[in-house]
Amino acid sequence: MLTIGFSPCPNDTFIFHGLVHGLTGPACPSFAEPLLADVETLNGWAMEQARLDVTKLSFHALGHVLDDYVLLRSGGALGRGCGPLLVARQPVSGRDLAGKRIAIPGRYTTAAMLLRLFSRADYEMVPMSFETIMPCVARGEVDCGVIIHESRFTYQEHDLICLQDLGAWWEDETGHPIPLGGIAARRSLGPELLRRIEGCIRQSVQLAFADAGKSRSYIKRYAQELDDQVIASHIGLYVNDFSEDLGTKGMAAVNEFLVRGRAAGILPASPREVVIY
Repeated sequence: MLTIGFSPCPNDTFIFHGLVHGLTGPACPSFAEPLLADVETLNGWAMEQARLDVTKLSFHALGHVLDDYVLLRSGGALGRGCGPLLVARQPVSGRDLAGKRIAIPGRYTTAAMLLRLFSRADYEMVPMSFETIMPCVARGEVDCGVIIHESRFTYQEHDLICLQDLGAWWEDETGHPIPLGGIAARRSLGPELLRRIEGCIRQSVQLAFADAGKSRSYIKRYAQELDDQVIASHIGLYVNDFSEDLGTKGMAAVNEFLVRGRAAGILPASPREVVIY
């Protein structure tokens, strides 16, 4: 029985509802009860222990674990207009973040790597759980914060302003959509089983698109933000055609992200293939 983990965010619970509830058919391998954890916890499990057979990972973390994991083409979050936001209470000029304390949702999140690619200034990154970032910025405990997930839709309620849409910066800089997180599986499982797992996740995505209402109660059980419109906006932003299959454009974006991370010294060099079939 395979172990699996993903985040409690609406995009992941929407995607995996079918697989978790046995709706993807008898051809799928057996999975244990999924472990739901924030993405930085999942990143840490992969980097320190290679704990799970199948796991959601930030693409930043993926760049550190290619000896153990390969990327699956289904189930990920990649797109346009959906990147992390750098927010603050007061305007900050351009990329002049020197001396600032900036909250990030984990050292190995894609958000943290985008911040480092965007600005090489001498600032302090302060890791914390993503749901605590906006209140900390609003209280003045940090100067800025990089927010993800539902926070994109609610930061103005905390009287915060957006200094930079880091996803928009990436798109302007590279022409690619922003790769946020993907589904990785143990390299040791082998191509045949990896293809079966990927096919089951793809089918789960298709089932979610075909009947979005079926997963509603499962999504709301774990969502940080329970407002129906916020949940719908979250899913609409982060789940798209790339979630079904990264395709050529999606893989090009992932490869560009890894190449730039290695060139900047953020990611280690690796001869490993990102996918193996």
